[in-house]
Amino acid sequence: MRLLACLVAAAAVFATPALAQSSDWRSVDPNNLLVIDTTRGRILIEMVPEAAPGHVERMRVLARQGFYDGITFHRVMTGFMAQTGDPTGTGEGDSGLPDLTAEFTFRRGPEPAYVEVTGSDRGFARPAGVQLGVYGVLPVQTQPDGQMFATRDGRVDATAWFCPGVVGAARTAQNVNSANSQFFIMTASNMSLNGSYTVWGRVVGPMDAVNMLTAGDPTSGMVPVAQRDRMEQVRIASDIPEAERPNVRVMDVRSPRFAEVVEARRTAQGARFSICDLNPPAELID
Repeated sequence: MRLLACLVAAAAVFATPALAQSSDWRSVDPNNLLVIDTTRGRILIEMVPEAAPGHVERMRVLARQGFYDGITFHRVMTGFMAQTGDPTGTGEGDSGLPDLTAEFTFRRGPEPAYVEVTGSDRGFARPAGVQLGVYGVLPVQTQPDGQMFATRDGRVDATAWFCPGVVGAARTAQNVNSANSQFFIMTASNMSLNGSYTVWGRVVGPMDAVNMLTAGDPTSGMVPVAQRDRMEQVRIASDIPEAERPNVRVMDVRSPRFAEVVEARRTAQGARFSICDLNPPAELID
């Protein structure tokens, strides 16, 4: 079975236009915006090809084939994650395409934007000489920018962390290179997954639809078939007619406004503050 072996609380809501100046934002590339219409509402995911190019390309291929349309959320665990992408609904199925090579870590370059967030580990274990920050929309553990000049490719190692809204590729416990079509959306933090599962994106905007998905058995997470929610249609935003597609922009993590929000969240959380408390706010543009 393919199992797992805000900014203010506004990480789950779209920002209002008055929140910040236009220079504080960056537009999400419609080719990287996954639009999932479910029985509980719409889920928008910004895919990050810089972190997992093979997995993002697989998502594009399957979405354009209509593969995901009608597939259920077969495994939903309260306070953990919601899993889907299995056409059989058993946890054993896949797309029929070859399995993917794991992309647990990646080489981070100067883009997308990255900012270090100090004092955000809250006791989480991490190797010496690395820092925590936000890369685009992803919470990451990474070598600092200053080491880029000393590497041949001008990049440094980075690993995304499994915080709320982060999307990962499901795989078998026995084979790290067995991810295929199944994926899961985190509804809480789980540090035990870091560096063991591929992260390819994060929900931008409301998590309402994810949080409303029917939960399964408390132990296995498997949802009774008759009670399962489903993905009605999954598309890449660039494939949707321009007049109909959602246009999303996300706060630039290098902007002064984001720095203010980080400090506001740090103050609100006090000693409990961690990198998982931060998800750059998103704005849906008319």
